Amino acid sequence: MNTKEFIEIENEYGAHNYHPLDVVIKEAKGVWVTDVEGNKFMDCLAAYSAVNQGHCHPKIMAAFVEQAKHVTLTSRAFRNDQLPLLYKELHDLTGYEMTLPMNSGAEAVETAVKTARKWGYQVKGIAKNKAEIIVASDNFHGRTTTIVSFSTDENARADFGPYTPGFPIVKYGDIDDLKAKINENTAAIMLEPIQGEAGIVVPPAGYLKAVEKLCKENNILFICDEIQSGLGRSGRLFAYYYEDVRPDIVIIGKALSGGFYPVSAVLSSKAILGVFKPGEHGSTFGGNPLAAAVARKSLQVIVEEKLVEKSAENGEYFMDKLRAIDSPHITEVRGRGLWIGFVLDTKARPYCENLMTEGILCKETHENIIRFAPPLTITKEEIDWAVERIEKVVKALD
Repeated sequence: MNTKEFIEIENEYGAHNYHPLDVVIKEAKGVWVTDVEGNKFMDCLAAYSAVNQGHCHPKIMAAFVEQAKHVTLTSRAFRNDQLPLLYKELHDLTGYEMTLPMNSGAEAVETAVKTARKWGYQVKGIAKNKAEIIVASDNFHGRTTTIVSFSTDENARADFGPYTPGFPIVKYGDIDDLKAKINENTAAIMLEPIQGEAGIVVPPAGYLKAVEKLCKENNILFICDEIQSGLGRSGRLFAYYYEDVRPDIVIIGKALSGGFYPVSAVLSSKAILGVFKPGEHGSTFGGNPLAAAVARKSLQVIVEEKLVEKSAENGEYFMDKLRAIDSPHITEVRGRGLWIGFVLDTKARPYCENLMTEGILCKETHENIIRFAPPLTITKEEIDWAVERIEKVVKALD
């Protein structure tokens, strides 16, 4: 079957909740993917940072296959021999005392919300059903009905009401607006340390530190959503490292799986995650042995292959190259590590479509921004190859 035939079947029988580029991928390895007709492309999206380790990493693949031979699912009604080791390795890597495992990123965000509310009632003493969690404008935390209730993106929330209350929204990066929204019912403040879907928006210097200070002064939990920004994408293990803060709760996912199997987690202290008692929260698949084995190896690859350091070094290299492109339509190149926002004064979709014809796959966000976020295994030579083609497309569309 060819590309056209696959697309026709997908359009006929699949819900149209995405607007993908018209490439049908059949194989992938490292930073490269191949379509059903044998055309090769560089992946500059990395499955929204889920494949930081590169596509089909052989070590993660081996762990996946080996675990699948033994046991894939026990449910949490019984214990398995992989999950305790994942808990310990996450503790050793991050310093957080406890982990609560889930599957998708949205599930982990929902878990953090439930954790903060329960802590608010049981520990802080907030009046019943009055707890609030402050979030930021232009956030992206997932797609559940509760999460879209506090989105400011009308495409994400329109016609999905009634909306869940309890989420005051402040302007991202504005500490005074945040101060004004805090009250006796504030249980937590939840932020992306760098906003991804918004276009790789880095907050003003000192913002996260000021948020941490406010939280400590007002007995509020500081939650960082590091699902996209974490595990090396931003050039640090976590993006909050840039301001030397210590969130009370950290949410991780995506690259925790190496792209093989959905796995996410909430990291926190015993005092905070200890609010849960057996039966109060769970997931049939959360913490399953296959997911745990994959996550363990995914973390090992990040550390052993120094992907965090490579992201920092090659991200600066990539951004410098992009900033050297002369075009009246480029208004800004911003980012951290290999997480780059290429901001235009015109629609980005035509650029993405033209880049596809040049062998580069990337995706627009907020209409005028292209995200360049390749696997962290990318080399400087591959970056040079990409920039040559990016410049060609930019010049052609000038």
